[in-house]
Amino acid sequence: MTTKIYIPRDAAALALGADKVAKAMEEAVVARGLDVAIVRNGSRGLHWLEPLVEVETPEGRVAYGPVKARDVVSLIDAGLVSGGDHALCLGKTEDIPFLKQQTRLTFERCGVIDPLSLDDYRSHGGLRGLANAIAMEPMSIVTQVTESGLRGRGGAGFPTGIKWKTVLEAAGDRKYIVCNADEGDSGTFADRMIMEGDPFVLIEGMAIAGIATGATKGFIYTRSEYPHAIATMAQAIEIARRAGVLGPSVLGSGRAFDMEVRTGAGAYVCGEETALLNSLEGKRGIVRAKPPLPAHKGLFDCPTVINNVISLASVPIIMDKGAAFYRDFGMGRSRGTIPIQIAGNVKHAGLFETAFGLALGEIIDHIGGGTATGRPVKAVQVGGPLGAYFPRALFDTPFDYEAFAARDGLIGHAGIVVFDDTADMLKQARFAMEFCAIESCGKCTPCRIGSTRGVEVADKIAAGIEPEKNRELLSDLCNTMKFGSLCALGGFTPYPVVSAMTHFPDDFKPAPVAEAAE
Repeated sequence: MTTKIYIPRDAAALALGADKVAKAMEEAVVARGLDVAIVRNGSRGLHWLEPLVEVETPEGRVAYGPVKARDVVSLIDAGLVSGGDHALCLGKTEDIPFLKQQTRLTFERCGVIDPLSLDDYRSHGGLRGLANAIAMEPMSIVTQVTESGLRGRGGAGFPTGIKWKTVLEAAGDRKYIVCNADEGDSGTFADRMIMEGDPFVLIEGMAIAGIATGATKGFIYTRSEYPHAIATMAQAIEIARRAGVLGPSVLGSGRAFDMEVRTGAGAYVCGEETALLNSLEGKRGIVRAKPPLPAHKGLFDCPTVINNVISLASVPIIMDKGAAFYRDFGMGRSRGTIPIQIAGNVKHAGLFETAFGLALGEIIDHIGGGTATGRPVKAVQVGGPLGAYFPRALFDTPFDYEAFAARDGLIGHAGIVVFDDTADMLKQARFAMEFCAIESCGKCTPCRIGSTRGVEVADKIAAGIEPEKNRELLSDLCNTMKFGSLCALGGFTPYPVVSAMTHFPDDFKPAPVAEAAE
C-alpha cells in the first residue's frame, strides 16, 4: 500500500526550504525503492516548525519538524514511512498543543488536503455548502448568512449578510463579486494560506455569493508579492471550471458564475475597497468618495459585493452546517471563529483559528509562548500597521470587535505583531506616519500632508526640540487625520501613534543628559 508523505508548498514553508526537503525526500525514496507518494499540501500554520513533514499511518498522521534537507536520510533510517521515532518527531499532528487547542472551521482543510485535488476537497466536506445553496432561493441564502452573524474579516467588521442583501435588491443588468485578497497588513498571512492551501473553499464561497446576489462574474484581487497564491488560485479556478463548479451552469443548476484572478502592483491603499475597484478597472488606485456605495455602484458602476478572503471562505461551512452552528461560536456581536495570525518577536509564530473571545494575554503568553528573545513583552500591535499598540495592562482584552474598539484599538485582519522591551515606541509611532506618507494615494489633504508633518514632528520630539509642545502638536495632528481623512489609511494611522503616546509616554521624553552625552 502506498504511503503518503506530506511536505508543504505554502510560501512560508518554501521560504524555509520545503522544496529542498521535497527533492531530497523524492531522491531518497526512489533510491530505496519505497512505495511512497509525496503530496505537496498547504501549511498547518505552525510556522516555527516549518517545513513540517507529515506521514500518513493507520493511527493517523505523524509530524516531524522543522525538517531540513540534510535530515531526510536519518528520518527514513528511523522509519519515517511507518511513523518511526526520531529527534524531530512531534507525535500525532492533531495532538500538537498549538493545533489541538484550535477550533478550525474556515481552515479545517488547510494543511490536510492536496490543494489542487477537487476529489480531496470533496472527500473532506467540500462543495456541500454550494450544493445546498443552488437548491435555495437567493434571499434564503442571504438570510442564512445574515443569521450566522458573519462579519467582514478584512477589518471593518461589517455584517456580510447586509452587504449581500443590498446587492441582491439593487437594480442592475450585471453584478459582481470582488474578493479583496490584497493582504498588505504587517503580520498577516491568513488570506495567502487559504489561497495556497485550500483554494476551492474560496471558489465555493464566491460561487455561493454570486448565486445569492445574482452576480455572474467574480474577481480575486491580490498583490503581485503573492506569486504562489496567484498560480495556485489560477490552477484551481481552471480545475473547477472543467468540473462544472464554475461556468454557465454551476453544478448543473442552470445558474451561471465564473471568476478570475487579477493582480495589483502592491499599493497598500488598494486594500481600501473603492481604491481596489479603481485598480481593477485599470485606473490609478485612489479612493472614491462615498456615496454611492459599491453595493449600489461598484465595479464598472454595477452593484458589487466586496468581501475579504476569510469572509468568503467562511461561507461554505455556514451553508453546509447552518447559521446556528456557526453563530454558536464567539461572543457578543462577534460570532464564529477568527484566524489569529501571531508574528513578530514571538516564540510560536503562526495561524491560530479560534472562536472570538480569547483574552489577548492568553494568545501572547500561552499560545504564542512569549517572546522569541526571552525578554518581557512590551507591546503588541493588533490589526496591522494601522492598529493600536497595547501594553500588558490591556492584555485582559477579549478578542472581540467591540471590546477592542472600547479600548481604542481594532482587530483589523487579526494580525498580531509582538515587541519585547527593547522596542522604542517613538520610532514605532514615526514609522506609522512614514508608512502613511509613502502609501497615501494623495487624494485628501489630512492623509497626504498630515502624515508628512507627522514624521517631521516625531523627528523633533526625538531630537529633544520643544518635546512637550511637539507632543501636543502630534496629538492634534492625529485628531485632524482621524476625523478628516477620506478613508481608513489616514483615519486609522492615528491609532498606533496615539496608543504609543498614551501607553508608553516615557519613550516620548528626551533622553537623560548623561545618556545623550554617551
